[in-house]
Amino acid sequence: MKKQSRPSRTQSGAALTALILETFRLNGRLLAAGDRLTGDLGISSARWQVIGAIEEAPLPVAQIARNMGLTRQAVQRVANVLAEDGLVEFAENPDHRRAKLVCLTDSGRSVLDEIGRRQIAWSNGLAAGLTRESIEDALKVLREVRDRLEQAQS
Repeated sequence: MKKQSRPSRTQSGAALTALILETFRLNGRLLAAGDRLTGDLGISSARWQVIGAIEEAPLPVAQIARNMGLTRQAVQRVANVLAEDGLVEFAENPDHRRAKLVCLTDSGRSVLDEIGRRQIAWSNGLAAGLTRESIEDALKVLREVRDRLEQAQS
């Protein structure tokens, strides 16, 4: 049986593959850094993602999951733990009877405010020596790739 050769990557395809692999490595480092930043508050990166997603307004679990690129089941598990800890509560959703809204409690708001203070100092330190323009260029590329992936799933 003759072995089939792999198709070749274009230069852009090779560069994007390198970016994807680096993003995977970065994600792991960001999660670990987030855990260190918030661990003494009893908040993991996963919990931070969920309470951060509802900072501006309550959302149903499914919407949080879509916004964060997570599964609904994973967000539901985290939201349940956050509710047990008194950081969020579930409220009636006027748009959907069964899909409760996840809302921050006063305790959750206090924890999120403290995380925000810590994150500002951390991100300012991490950004030192990088130009705003280079960061914005990277952000633009990552958003474009995410948009393309989201369109491919539709």
